Amino acid sequence: MTLMYLLSAERAASAVFYVQLKDEMADVTAEMETLEGGDDGKNNPKSKQMSIGRKKFNMDPKKGIEYLIDHGLLKNTPDDISKFLYNGEGLNKTAIGDYLGERHDFNQTVLDSFVALHNFTDLILVQALRQFLWSFRLPGEAQKIDRMMERFARHYCDLNPTIFKHPDTCFVLSFAIIMLNTSLHNPAVKDKQTLEQFINMNRGIDNGDDLPRELLESLYESIKTEPFKIPEDDGNDLMHTFFNPDREGWLWKQGGRYKSWKRRWFILNDNCLYYFEFTTDKEPRGIIPLENIEVREVHDRNKPHCFELYATSTDFIKACKTDSEGKVVEGKHTVYRMSAATHDEKEEWIKCIRQSISHNPFYDLLAKRKKNIQKNNS
Repeated sequence: MTLMYLLSAERAASAVFYVQLKDEMADVTAEMETLEGGDDGKNNPKSKQMSIGRKKFNMDPKKGIEYLIDHGLLKNTPDDISKFLYNGEGLNKTAIGDYLGERHDFNQTVLDSFVALHNFTDLILVQALRQFLWSFRLPGEAQKIDRMMERFARHYCDLNPTIFKHPDTCFVLSFAIIMLNTSLHNPAVKDKQTLEQFINMNRGIDNGDDLPRELLESLYESIKTEPFKIPEDDGNDLMHTFFNPDREGWLWKQGGRYKSWKRRWFILNDNCLYYFEFTTDKEPRGIIPLENIEVREVHDRNKPHCFELYATSTDFIKACKTDSEGKVVEGKHTVYRMSAATHDEKEEWIKCIRQSISHNPFYDLLAKRKKNIQKNNS
C-alpha cells in the first residue's frame, strides 16, 4: 500500500490511471507466474493458471472470471461460477460481493445460484445470516444490498416455510438484525438499542401482525452475546478499498475543539471520506461516513476555497478518529471544514462528495419494505 500512495502523491493519478494500473499489475503477476512454471505458458499446470485467475479476480472480478473461462477452468454457466465463488478459496470476499451485486442479468442469475448453495433448513434467522454474511462482504451500494438480501430472504423462507408469512417479513427483520449488530457492537454508536426498541421497531412486519416476543428476544440476545463476524481478506482488501477511489488528494482540515488547520491526505470511496496524516500511512487517522449529511461551499477569512460537511438530522456527524495514544474515539464535530488548493479542486471535491452522500440505505430499504407489507395487508 505504501507504493500505492507514493504513486498517488507523485503522479496525482486519476481513476482512469488506477484502472489501467490494476490491469497492468494483473498482467505482470500472470507473466511472473508463467515464467516460474516454464517458458511455454501452455505447459503450465492447471493449478498455476487457477492461481493467476484468482489474482485477476481479486483485482477485477469480471476479468478474472473471463480468464478462468478462456483457460477452461470454469464453465460459462451460473452454476459453475457460483460454486467457484461459494468455495471461495483464495478469493477476496469484497470482490465476491461486488460481482454478486452487479445488476446484469447474468450476475443476478449467478447470485440466485450462489444463494441456493446455502442450506438454511431448520436454522434460526441469526444463524442463517451468520452463514450467509460470512461467505462474502456486503457491498456499500443500497441497490446491490437490496438485491442480495431479497434473494436471501426468499431462499430462507422457501427452506423454512412455517416461520414467516411473507419473504418481506424476513427481509425487514434481517435488516433490523444487521442494524442491531451495528448499534450494540460499533464503538462509534453512543446510544445502544434496547430490547424494547428492537421489539417496537419490528411491530406489524409479519403481514400486519407482530412476531412472537420470544422470537425477537432470542434474536436480540444472540446478537448481544455474539456479534457478526465480518470476513477479513488479506492485504487485497485494503487495496480494494483505497486503490480505486472516487477521489483523493491533499486538503487542509480544520480541527474540532481547536480551530487550527492541518494538512491531510483525503480518500473518498464507498460512501466514506478517509483522511491520513501521510500518504504512506497504512491506517486512516479518521473516517467520516457520508450518511445523513450534506456538503456546502463556505467562506473563511483564514483559508481560501473552503467547503464543509454538516449533519442534517443529528447534532453530531457520525465519525471516528484515532487520538494521540492511538485509541479510536468518536468524533464530536458538528461540521467538518476543509480547504482546497484551488477553486476548481474545491468544486470537484464538492461534486464527488455529493455523488457519494448516502442517507442511510438501510433505513430507506426498510421503509420501502414496510410500506409493501402494509399495502399487502390492506
